[in-house]
Amino acid sequence: GGKKAIQKLEQRVRELENELDGEQRRHADAQKNLRKSERRIKELSFQSEEDRKNHERMQDLVDKLQQKIKTYKRQIEEAEEIAALNLAKFRKAQQELEEAEERADLAEQAISKFRAKGRAGSVGRGASPAVSSLNPIILIH
Repeated sequence: GGKKAIQKLEQRVRELENELDGEQRRHADAQKNLRKSERRIKELSFQSEEDRKNHERMQDLVDKLQQKIKTYKRQIEEAEEIAALNLAKFRKAQQELEEAEERADLAEQAISKFRAKGRAGSVGRGASPAVSSLNPIILIH
């Protein structure tokens, strides 16, 4: 009976050794997976930090560009105001020019009439100067 008991115990030892080998392999695999996971966590943390920095840089850029846009809008508004003032000045000057040209035309017409009268009068009466009978008309603004 002792031999059989020893064989049974040896059989049990082999089973336990096989079980131990399997557990050691599973433990090694688990350790390997743990290291892989830790590496992946480090990579993701690094990537996350890089993304955060990029986001900050982009936000700074957006803020600067929005500030530039505000500045450009203000400059455009100022330029439009100046353009409107210049246009108003131009229209006023144009109107004054047209009025001055109209007065000059009227003055030239009046002078032509007086000269024509003067010539007609000098032919009939001899050498009387027609200019002395003119009343000067001041049409200049």
